[in-house]
Amino acid sequence: MNNSQTPLKKARIAKGLTLQEVAKRVDSDTGNISRIERGKQTPSKELVTKLVGLFSDYGITEVHIIYPERFSD
Repeated sequence: MNNSQTPLKKARIAKGLTLQEVAKRVDSDTGNISRIERGKQTPSKELVTKLVGLFSDYGITEVHIIYPERFSD
């Protein structure tokens, strides 16, 4: 991905959460969340479900997380 923000990163920032806070809430680590946000890593199905639950109020779906390049600016 280029320097555009993925939907997941936009939602995290809009919700006012740090990478550490997201990682703690979804039982992951900051490195994984960072790579997922940048489109460098595809999360497990379990982690996708947790992230969707955390950011559902921002319209985040599985597709936004698994295929972030489809939503680049």
